Formats: sequence, structure tokens, C-alpha cells
Amino acid sequence: MKYIHIYALMLISVFYASCGQKQNEPHKDNINYDIKDTVTTYGPNRMVRNVKQDRNGTILIAASFAGVFRYDGKSFTNLASKIGSRRYWNVLEDRHGNLWVATSDSGVYHYNPKRESFQHFTTREGLVNNGVLSIYEDRAGNIWFGTGGGASRYDGKSFQNFTTKDGLSNNGIHTILEDRTGKLWLGTGGDACFYDGKAFTVFRNKDGKAFYNVWSIIEDRKGNIWFGASIIEDKKGDTLVISNSLWRYDGNSFTKVTKRSASAIIEDKKGNIWTTGPVNPNGVGDWTLSRYDQKSLYNKNPAVTEIMSLNKMLCGILEANDGSIWFGSMNGVYRYDGKTITDFRRKEYQQ
Repeated sequence: MKYIHIYALMLISVFYASCGQKQNEPHKDNINYDIKDTVTTYGPNRMVRNVKQDRNGTILIAASFAGVFRYDGKSFTNLASKIGSRRYWNVLEDRHGNLWVATSDSGVYHYNPKRESFQHFTTREGLVNNGVLSIYEDRAGNIWFGTGGGASRYDGKSFQNFTTKDGLSNNGIHTILEDRTGKLWLGTGGDACFYDGKAFTVFRNKDGKAFYNVWSIIEDRKGNIWFGASIIEDKKGDTLVISNSLWRYDGNSFTKVTKRSASAIIEDKKGNIWTTGPVNPNGVGDWTLSRYDQKSLYNKNPAVTEIMSLNKMLCGILEANDGSIWFGSMNGVYRYDGKTITDFRRKEYQQ
């Protein structure tokens, strides 16, 4: 167990201001098409929140205040050069090949690679809040945005917004996932819940306690839901006593897989589970990239291998098409090929 004022050190607080809804054509302000994309042989040296991959196998990197980079195996191209400095948080390629770029301070940018053009969506166009942390495309092709003021669903023409007024349990949305049954899972700053198209349901453990501060949710190949979250065990005055864990839900019950924290989670092609999170249970000190062996996932104490440890926050994880593991950190992006770890920053920034 630990106290929330200590645990808060492992996460960066983001504050947002809620705004009204409108539905207009997306505006094009703050986009300078006279600026050429920056191309370098090295990666960003700023915080990399998320790493994704497009249909061509190109690596996409969202780096706060540095840009959104496309790595083709040789060079890094900053696709956001024309936008300028923003707190870039996430990136997604949709089924049409367009890119969506989330910022935690300026809404969302939609990039059409064929036209090399941007559209800017904010609360002015109907987005529920300009602080966007997550982007997700559902089976129907709708784009969901998790923000600091609720969730927004965009159908290509207009936004439909969901907040606590609509039954959402917490407006701070960290992550979104649609499972194989069609339920939409949302990890929030308050709990884990799902949306069945009609209502939101908050998930609780066998003791009836709701989960707290959920940053990552995945569904594995067996249909289990994995997420890193805390449980509020007690309250002492104004201080909450919480415990962190990696959890697994099989459709009927919850299993605490480990007491280790998990801020990001993926399942690789072999069925191993990868996480990033702090080593020390109080959230201070080294963070690790860890791998849980699929052969022992259902054991009481699953085997875990610490791949890399840094005295800095580690963020989003990706398994690329070639099996390599990419992960973001507070100071750049790394790649693990099964043997060695590559730091893509300029040499003067490397440790």
C-alpha cells in the first residue's frame, strides 16, 4: 500500500478547462504550410508518450512539444513541423490511412497524407475538451477521443460527447478499448468502466471496491481484459491509502496478477505481456520495461523479466511487425530487438 500523495509522483497531472459544444467546419489556424517537414537521422529527446505503427510498418512517435515523428527505418520525419510546438500525446492511423494527432493542450489534428493537409478540431467544432490523451477507432469506423473533460465520438461529420452528466463515472479519460463483444472500455482518473451503447458500468473487485487511476487497458488473445490500476484501501483524513497492481478480468472475476504498477500494457505475438511502470511501490525511483512469460501468466507468481530500468518515467509500448519492442520515455524513444536496446537520441543526449 501507499499514499496517494506519493503515488502522484509517478504520473503527470494534466488540468483542463471544459468548454461548450459547437459543430462547424474544422479550422486551419496555427498551420504554416510554408514550413517543410524536418527530417533527421536521430529521434526526439523529449517525452515520448505513445508509439504506434501504420499499415506500411512505419513507426509513429508522439513526442511532447517536439512533434509527431515518422520513422521509416532510416530517418525521422517530423509531420508536425507545420503545426509547431504542442503537447503531443498520441497518434493513430485510421482505416482510411489518415492520421489523428492528439494534444493535451490544443485538441486534435487530422492529417491527410495524400493531400499533405491538416484539419484542426477543438471544442469549437464540438470536441468535448481540448485536452486529448487517447484516440481509438471502433469497428464501425467512429473515432473516439478520451479527454480531460469526457469522451467524444466522431462519425466523420459531428461529435457526440459523453460526460458524467450522461452517466460516465469520471471525466478524465486516459485510455479507450473496444473488446470482442463490442463493449467499450474506458480507463479514467477515477475507475475502470465500460459502455454497452446504452449505459456506463463501473467495474469493482470481489470486495466491491472500484478501481482507481487506470492508464492502460488491453484485451488479450483469450479475451481477457488486462489493466493497471489502484484500489483505494483506506482514507486517513484527506489522504487516500491505495495499492497498485496489474489486473486481469476473465469475464467473471478479477485476478491481481502482481503488485507491480503498469502504466502501459501490450500483448506480443507470442502471448507475453509487456508493461512499463515503477519498480518501487511508492512510485519513486527507477521505472522498468518488464515482460511476463506467457507460459506462467496463470501461475500464482508469473515469471517476469526486467528488460530495461531507468530513473525516469517510461510510457507507451509497441510491438512492431518485426517483433521488436518500442517504448517511450521521459527523454526519448527506445527499441529492443530481443538482444540490444537502441537509444535513438543524439549521442550528446544519451546516458
